[in-house]
Amino acid sequence: MKAAADQLRAGFELCRPCVLSSLAFSLMTVCVKQLGGRLPVAEVVLCRALISVVLTAVGLKLANVSPWGERRGLLLLRGLCGSLALLCFFEAITVLPLASATVLQYTYPTFTALAAAVFLGERLRRSIVLAVLLGWGGIMLVAQPDWLSRGMTTLPMTAIVIALGGAVFTALAYVCVRRLSSTEHPLVIILYFPMLSVPLTLPLVAREGVMPLGAEWIWLLGVGVFTQLGQIWVTEGLSRMPAARATSINYVQVVFAALWGWLVFSESLNAWVISGSILVLISTLVSLAARR
Repeated sequence: MKAAADQLRAGFELCRPCVLSSLAFSLMTVCVKQLGGRLPVAEVVLCRALISVVLTAVGLKLANVSPWGERRGLLLLRGLCGSLALLCFFEAITVLPLASATVLQYTYPTFTALAAAVFLGERLRRSIVLAVLLGWGGIMLVAQPDWLSRGMTTLPMTAIVIALGGAVFTALAYVCVRRLSSTEHPLVIILYFPMLSVPLTLPLVAREGVMPLGAEWIWLLGVGVFTQLGQIWVTEGLSRMPAARATSINYVQVVFAALWGWLVFSESLNAWVISGSILVLISTLVSLAARR
């Protein structure tokens, strides 16, 4: 019993960056929701990228680290995959119900586990597979997409492909981070994400941009700051543990999101949401208890 408790305690310490990144990303989504949808998605992504570039550049300057890194091809691939993942996810949100888009996006731990096994040679432990499946089941209970009862045929196939494409690009981005973490400074890895996002979103903003007003500037700043913190912690988490295990813990972000929805936006917590949250927490504990 004591050995199990010690293992769980060590797991908590090891996985702390992943939990903190989930908390930061959930707060980022609160800021996005506070914007109310008046600003185009590409503009929010661009502002987030510009803030991240500034914060990362300052951090690199203070640390006296070259921003270009050593494995530039892989760094560019990480930035491209992350940017495409973000654009696919936001596009899916615009054409699908939010619940459906969220559930499809959170298939990415499954793709991460498979990609890490293929490209990194990481062993796919049964406990992590169980954690991934439990977490996705919890996500479905929390989000309660309509197609649970009516079937996915009710959703447009193109939108499903875009949403799953976002999940695949997310998985590939995390696998790149895992590989890069052995040779590159964390801030260098982070820098390439917004560096690719800026040229991808700038033409869209130039065509349909809207000037932020009043408190929108504060929420945009929050989006950038919380994204930066989330990127720092998720990069640290992926440097500490296998990619499949690290991303399976990210399911806890949905629990944080449900909590903020209840506290900030007065959203109801029904039995399905509570049951799903418990299932996500169980999947997190399974990941924590997995052998290192």
